[in-house]
Amino acid sequence: MIDPASSLRPGLLADVHLAGALSWADVHVAQKLGHLFGESDQRVQLGLALAVRALRAGSTCLELSHAHELSVVTEDEADVPVPVELLPPVQLWRELLAASPLVTLGADGPGQRPLRLVGDLLYLERYWQEESLVADQLRARRSRVPTPVSSELLAAADQELLSERVDPDQRLAALAPAQASVTVIAGGPGTGKTHTLARLLAVLLRALPGPVSIALAAPTGKAAMRMQEALAGETAELPADLGVELGRLQATTIHRLLGWVPGGRHRFAHHSGNPLPHDVVVIDETSMVNVTLMARLLEALRPQARLILVGDPDQLAPVEAGAVLADIVAAPAPSDGLALPVVRLRSNHRSRAAIAELAEAVRSGDADRVIRLIDDGLDGVTLAGSVAQTDLRPQVTDTGLAMIDAARAGHIGDALAALDRHRLLCAHRNGPFGVAVWSRQVEDWLLAAGAGFDPFDAWYPGRPVLVTQNNPELGVFNGDTGVVVSAPDGLRVCFGRGGQLHHDVSPFLLDSVQTIHAMTVHKAQGSQFEQVSVVLPTSDSPLLTRQLLYTAITRAKSRVTLIGSADALRHAVTNSAQRASGLAGRL
Repeated sequence: MIDPASSLRPGLLADVHLAGALSWADVHVAQKLGHLFGESDQRVQLGLALAVRALRAGSTCLELSHAHELSVVTEDEADVPVPVELLPPVQLWRELLAASPLVTLGADGPGQRPLRLVGDLLYLERYWQEESLVADQLRARRSRVPTPVSSELLAAADQELLSERVDPDQRLAALAPAQASVTVIAGGPGTGKTHTLARLLAVLLRALPGPVSIALAAPTGKAAMRMQEALAGETAELPADLGVELGRLQATTIHRLLGWVPGGRHRFAHHSGNPLPHDVVVIDETSMVNVTLMARLLEALRPQARLILVGDPDQLAPVEAGAVLADIVAAPAPSDGLALPVVRLRSNHRSRAAIAELAEAVRSGDADRVIRLIDDGLDGVTLAGSVAQTDLRPQVTDTGLAMIDAARAGHIGDALAALDRHRLLCAHRNGPFGVAVWSRQVEDWLLAAGAGFDPFDAWYPGRPVLVTQNNPELGVFNGDTGVVVSAPDGLRVCFGRGGQLHHDVSPFLLDSVQTIHAMTVHKAQGSQFEQVSVVLPTSDSPLLTRQLLYTAITRAKSRVTLIGSADALRHAVTNSAQRASGLAGRL
C-alpha cells in the first residue's frame, strides 16, 4: 500500500508531518485549499493545517502564540506537539496570515474564505460562525427580560417548595430561572443538581402564568435516560399535582428534540424559522455539548423561552470542538454588568466527605493539598504505587463472582447491584495502562478463582457489557452498561433503569457491545459507582490531566483507590487540558 505522505513535497508541511504533529489529512486539506485560493506559502498552509488539527484536539481555533503546546489526545492515541523550532515567529506568521487570500481578517466582514484571523486566534470560518452565533445568542438572551413572574406567586412557591428543603445554593439555583432567560447550574456529582432541578421546575410551574411547556434533553441517549430516572425519583417529594405534571415529562436527546433531518449531519427541523414550541428548555450534562450543537439549539429557541443549562464544567469536555459550559462558567463579568446567572452547587449530599474534599483539591489544581490529604490518611482514599499494594484482585474477584452467581441464578437485581459495586477505570483503551490489558487481567483472575466461564464464548451469564452504539429501537444507548443473565426463555442482557426497574434485551440483537471488566474514564462520565479503582498512567501520558482525574474520582461514592506514582498524581493535578476558544472572552 502506498503511503500518501510519500507524495508530500519537501518543505515545512512535510517536516511537521514527519515530526508526528500533523496527520496526512491535515496536510491534504491545507495543500488543497492553498492550491484553490492561490496560496503557496507553506507557513500560511501550516496555519491552516494546524487549525484543522485543533478541531481534533477539541479547540474551536488555533492560538498562534501557543501553537507549540497543542496536541491531539484521544483514548486510542496521541500525537506530539509541533516542534517549536518548526513554527514561524508569531509576529511574522500573523502578518503572513493577515495578507493571505485564505484569510478573512478581523471579526467583521463576509466570510468567503476558509480561515479567519481575529487577534491571535485563527479559526476555520465555519467554527468562527458557530462560536459567533453562540456568543451573540447568549449575549442577547442575558439582556432579554423573560415572561414576567408574579412576585407574590414566586414568594409563595419559595415558601412551599424550597424553604428548609434545599441548601442556600440550591435555593438560589431554583429561583434564578424565574428572572432570567438563561441560567447555568454547575456542580459535581452528589451536589443535588437533579434535586434542585425538580424544585426549579416546580417553582416555574407555580409562578409562570398559564400552561407551561417544558422540554428535557441531554446530549446522549444514556444521559437523557438517567435524567428521566433521576427526576422520577424526586417527584414523590413534591406536592401531588406537581409530581403528576413533572412525571409526564419525557427526556430526549438534543438531536431528537431539534428534529434531526436524515442526510444532514447538522440540519434539524427546528431552527430560527421554525422554533421549538417550549417555554422552558432544560439541558442536562451540558459539559458534553460542543459548540456546533449548542449553536443549533440556541437558534431554535423562541426569543421568550427560558434555557436552563445543567452540568459539571470541571469534567472532561466533549470529544468534538468547543467546551461551551466551561467557557460560560469561566467568562469574566461583562462591563455592562449583565452576566449570565451561574449558580455553583458546592455542598455534597451523596459522596463521602473525604472524596468530595479530594475532588475539590483536584479541581482547584492544588497538588500539594492533594498529596497532603492522601498522606494524612484521607478516609476512603488510597494511593498505591502498584496493584500488589492494593486489594484490587480480591475486590474485582469477589464482585465478579457475585455477579456471575446472581446472573446464573436469574437474580437480575443482585447482578446489576454487583455490576455497580466497583468499577476499574483507565485513562487509555490500549497499552499497559489501558482497558484492553486490564479487562483481560480481571478475566484471568476470575477464571483462576473458579468462575467457570468460557472467555471465548460471546455470551455467558455474568458477562458485564458496555453498549458502544445507540440503538433506540432496542431501548439501549451508547454508554449503557448491563449484565448477561439466565432467564426462563434463554439469556437476556439486563440494564438498570433506576430503583428496582430494569430493561432487558436478547443478546443476539446486540452487535455493538464490549466486555467491561474495566472501562475508560471517558465512558464512565455520567455514572457513579460505590467504589472506584483508577489506573494512573505514567506522568508522560498526555491523557493524564486534571479533568480526567477529577472525573475519575467523582465517579466514586464511598471509596476511591488510585494506582500509580505520586509523581503521576501530581502531574495530573497540575496538567490542565488546554482548549483554545474565544467564547469566554466574547461573553
